[in-house]
Amino acid sequence: MRKQINYTYFYREEFKMARDFDNLDTFPKILRDNALTFKGKPSIREKEYGIWQVITWDDFYNKALVLAKGFYSSGLKRGDKLAIIGDNRPNLYISIAAAQMLGAVPVPCYQDSVADEIQYILDHAEVKIAVVENQEQVDKLLEIKDRLPILKNIFYADPRGLEKYKEKEICSLDVLLNNEQAISLDLDEEINKTSKDDIAIMLYTSGTTGRPKGVLLSYYNIISVTSVACELEKTTFNDEVVAYLPMAWVGDNIFCVAQSYISGFCINCPESRDTLTIDMREIGPTYYFAPPRVWEGMLTQLMVRMQDASKIKLWIFNYFMKIAKKWGNAILDNKNVPITSRLLYGLGYFLVYGPLKNNLGLTRVRMAYTAGEAMGPDTFLFYRSLGINLKVLYGQTEATVFVSLHRDGDVDPNTVGPVFPGVDIKIEDGEVFYKGPGVFKGY
Repeated sequence: MRKQINYTYFYREEFKMARDFDNLDTFPKILRDNALTFKGKPSIREKEYGIWQVITWDDFYNKALVLAKGFYSSGLKRGDKLAIIGDNRPNLYISIAAAQMLGAVPVPCYQDSVADEIQYILDHAEVKIAVVENQEQVDKLLEIKDRLPILKNIFYADPRGLEKYKEKEICSLDVLLNNEQAISLDLDEEINKTSKDDIAIMLYTSGTTGRPKGVLLSYYNIISVTSVACELEKTTFNDEVVAYLPMAWVGDNIFCVAQSYISGFCINCPESRDTLTIDMREIGPTYYFAPPRVWEGMLTQLMVRMQDASKIKLWIFNYFMKIAKKWGNAILDNKNVPITSRLLYGLGYFLVYGPLKNNLGLTRVRMAYTAGEAMGPDTFLFYRSLGINLKVLYGQTEATVFVSLHRDGDVDPNTVGPVFPGVDIKIEDGEVFYKGPGVFKGY
């Protein structure tokens, strides 16, 4: 065990010096490098039928190469758009990588969108190929296919329920993955052609004030911001993240995809939303993001369950939570705390805080974020008092997420933290103006 820790330490220092994001300036180039740098290490896991299936970085890269050839033979060329619709699944992430290798632009869509909402996005983005998760998404596209003249092919990842579908435009992704086609296409050359100024992904806004807008993020936008975030948080290939938020949301593309590419850590896809908590306990993520409503929902469920506990358990819980509320945040920020308070907190961790974190699947979390709306200070400090390094960030899709971020040791629940490195902010007439490397290329 001691040798493994030493190995990790030296590897981290070597890794930081070896990564050159001036040359590795696009995701296809980084992925190609990861296949060598992290060969044999897990890139992505999926829980299927109760068993975690692992895809290593080199396997991920090789599958993306095969899919890229299949998409190319289906008519996908540089600058074309490929839609992604479904829950977080390895083959959908591989499809994004394959499209980017060809210089095409992935367009993830929210999996719970109705057919008309998807029709608007696919028509507006001029999508040529759609990759979907399952029968539900195939049915939506078949319903609107006549209104999408540019859409030529629909590939699905899960064949269940689709055995009797005869439409010529639908096909299983496995057909492409299992039948590598001999075509005159040098994918190494295609990867070398990708540039930091190319569009990496098109992410549509929620459209709360009008029609959704397609936000164009370049490789430079994403890599310049996420590489700094990874350096700030000291992420490494040893970290683990659970991918459970929509693939169409910018957070999934930054916290899961981009940062895993840069740091080499593993993305974990839960079996379903219903099994998320169980899956989190099994994986033990070290990096976790959730909007305030998720944190608040977990706290509400916890408090309801505690009301059914025995009187002695409830007394122990209330007593040690008072200790945590008084000293937990200061201990987490490495501030001076009386030795007796530290000892009481340690006992509370053994009896209360540790079991609570384990129950929530957050035992190993060393960094956690929340954003999107305001979180009450009491809820925020509750999690920090348990020893969960929860921080607030402020940003939006057009900024590639990061505008400001709490720093370790300096977390104030009433603020959204200092300005992110490289970002300038000006507040004028009640509006926030910002500029930085993450500012999008346009709509």
